[in-house]
Amino acid sequence: MDNIRKEHKLIDIFCTLAQIPSPSLKEGKVTEKILSIFKENGIEAQKDNYGNVKAKIPATDSTKKPLLLSSHMDVVGDDSLVNIRLNGNIIETDKTRTLGADDKAGVAAAIMLAIELAKNKELKHGGLEIVFTRDEEQNMTGIHNLKMEELEAEHVLVMDADKLGQVQIAGADYTKLTLFVEGLKGGHSGIDIDDTTRLNAAKLVAELVNEIPQGVYKKDEYGVVTSINLGVIIGGGIETAIDNIKCSDIKSNKYQNEILEKAITNVINTKAGATYSIRSSSRKYENELIKEIESIVDNFNKKYSELALAKIETAEHLPPFEKSDDETMINVAKEASKNLNIDIEISSFHAGAETHIYANKENKYGTKFKPVLIGVADISNMHSSNEQMNYTSYLKGYELVKEIFKVYNK
Repeated sequence: MDNIRKEHKLIDIFCTLAQIPSPSLKEGKVTEKILSIFKENGIEAQKDNYGNVKAKIPATDSTKKPLLLSSHMDVVGDDSLVNIRLNGNIIETDKTRTLGADDKAGVAAAIMLAIELAKNKELKHGGLEIVFTRDEEQNMTGIHNLKMEELEAEHVLVMDADKLGQVQIAGADYTKLTLFVEGLKGGHSGIDIDDTTRLNAAKLVAELVNEIPQGVYKKDEYGVVTSINLGVIIGGGIETAIDNIKCSDIKSNKYQNEILEKAITNVINTKAGATYSIRSSSRKYENELIKEIESIVDNFNKKYSELALAKIETAEHLPPFEKSDDETMINVAKEASKNLNIDIEISSFHAGAETHIYANKENKYGTKFKPVLIGVADISNMHSSNEQMNYTSYLKGYELVKEIFKVYNK
């Protein structure tokens, strides 16, 4: 391992950072190390008011535009020691905790490019901006507290994907949709069962769930665009069952049996509901899906007028990262990969990342950021003690980032 670190400065920087524990909101030690590396190499860098790190390499050609590299400093894990070892061409830990290649691989690659640019006075470029954020893994408070109006770049490489050559140009938001159903009359399951005006809300929510779409709603050539997933259905007389559930039952997954065994069955239920997650990289298709569900609910309310009532509520927890009409970075990535004979995959991803925040904000000049999410290494088993990074892929990934910067500044 020591020989590899001596031979490749990038690997040495990565291992230096990976050996410093930095769980979310406890990034202080790795932050100070990053700042010291920048200082040793004469690179302008500082913490912002929230503890994010910002660095900058000045332009050598004022006619060109700057590029922003962004990664996060926190990792999934705790404050325990990070013991790194080499297994063939794999960098891993001693299996006691996460490696933290998510996302110190991105952090180290950005630092390495900054060091090389600081030494290279011949390359004409529009400048490099770097942002390293806190708390991406939990609540994204770092990126939310970043003063983006101070940044000059328009195009952003968020280096946080898990496969070399991934270039992801859109990402899904997360919207929670909640369905409420109420039967306007209750009753006794025996005495009142013949009264057709007493509708059972648990049965009614099942009827609605059967009509509401489930799974993929829209796809395009880059992958899934919009989807909906049923999270939970609640209905019936579960109050007494919940009162008797123990924490140990929940942890051992016995709670479902407990509820089914102890739930009240002699009541015509008046309350029921369901929750859904909607993910979409297109507001247009998400709105289309929500309108379709609203129509289903409206028809239900007409069918059961004065007998039952249904309604939905939606809450956006993460905005969508919509594909930009500007394909500059797609074309740059394609040219750079061709120059290096590295295969890339242009795609969308059906999850959240810091790209989503950038895509909905503006820079210093009032221009919307145009981010892409890229992979700089093959990383497997992320967020687990079996996390591994292929270091030969990482060296190629760094060359790809460097070539992207050169092509961007042609």
